[in-house]
Amino acid sequence: MKHRGRIFLLDDDKLIVSMLSRSLQKEGYETQVHSSAKGIVPKIAEWQPDLVLLDIHLDDNINGLDVLQELKNEKFGSPVVMLTADDTAESAIKAMKFGAADYLTKPFNVDEVKIVINSILEKSKLREEVEYLRKTEASCAEQEMVGESPATKSLMDKAEKLAEAGANSILITGESGTGKEVLARYIHNMRHFSRPVENPYVPFITVNCTALPDNLIESELFGHTKYSFTDAKTDKKGMFELANGGTILLDEIGDMRIDLQSKLLRVLEERKVRRLGGKVDIPLDVTVIATTNKDLHAAVAAREFREDLFFRLSTFHLEIPPLRERKEDIPLLARHFITLFAAKYFKKNVKALSKDVEKALCNYDWPGNVRELRNILERCVVLENMETLGCDYLPVEMTGRPAKERRNSHFIVLPETGLSLEEVEKDLIRQAMELADNNQTKAAKLLGITYDTLRYQVKKYNIL
Repeated sequence: MKHRGRIFLLDDDKLIVSMLSRSLQKEGYETQVHSSAKGIVPKIAEWQPDLVLLDIHLDDNINGLDVLQELKNEKFGSPVVMLTADDTAESAIKAMKFGAADYLTKPFNVDEVKIVINSILEKSKLREEVEYLRKTEASCAEQEMVGESPATKSLMDKAEKLAEAGANSILITGESGTGKEVLARYIHNMRHFSRPVENPYVPFITVNCTALPDNLIESELFGHTKYSFTDAKTDKKGMFELANGGTILLDEIGDMRIDLQSKLLRVLEERKVRRLGGKVDIPLDVTVIATTNKDLHAAVAAREFREDLFFRLSTFHLEIPPLRERKEDIPLLARHFITLFAAKYFKKNVKALSKDVEKALCNYDWPGNVRELRNILERCVVLENMETLGCDYLPVEMTGRPAKERRNSHFIVLPETGLSLEEVEKDLIRQAMELADNNQTKAAKLLGITYDTLRYQVKKYNIL
């Protein structure tokens, strides 16, 4: 039976909580039952339920509203539903004023309780979905697997088999820019959306193992409890908990600290996670996809990567070949990207590639792989004024002569219909940052502007 969430029950009537607990467990909920409010708030916070059912009047003379208020003061985020035999409006108003999500009067129908719980949890899930969608940067269209080469077809076939089989630990390797995250999303979508589903929200959480500070990565991955370290002022869910029911992508796993690798291995083997400072294991139903451009065999030999973790991850291993080894995919990818960018930059009407462009793209070795192809075509679509994309704005290494020599010694020729100066400026700054390896001092020199001016432009266009 699918795990539907955790429900914490606090009521001095043992018969009621026993009956409710059994009924909820049959529905797929995990429950924890208590009849005394003494020292209850730390127990609730430690167990981290998805919802609390809390009686207002308890036999040890502790008011349930006081417990509710203490939970809210501790910034406990899960919803609380109050239970009471007092059906006066005053009690209901107090409960809602103190932050209760709902209010049930005894005696109540068990089905009524189930409906209230389901409704509240659905709303919580919806809020998570909205937050997730706000944070999602890449559109679904840009995450499509595109290609008809034998290598790409074989890769997609293997990925579909892993998704269908429900493989819960997958390693994807390949050079930088080959599309490892795109393949990971493809597996995620094939597993969860290849057939109609009741809930369209299934989390896909990406963690860049190289971008998180060493002192925060454990907290970010596994979460933490309040006061587990100096700045831990509230309980916090980690990335694994947020990905529960879906997929977590551990990007550049080869750069993960060796001490965290052992903790990750435990999570993969036990399918449980424990928050930093916590005492309770939280069950996980999550697909873990790890990606890297490193040679993990060499990293294991150099004792930079745990051998047992490598064997655990590589049970299901997909390697993406570089773009230079699947050049049949280049025209398809190029057409895919110009369609995307013509739609993104709404004044652009680029619809096709010229034969010269297609030849130049196919003859190039693409050291930056699909990412390099994507970036070059975005720049060309922004600058191009014709329906058919020509060679005028391709890099010199593809054509053998600088772009400025191809347009009467001008860097950019202003089309009769005009163009967006802001987009040109943004593109030039991005190019400079790429050439300077994100060194802003060098990038400013390439553009002939001051360091402060470049910093302002980088922030303005959100380039980093």
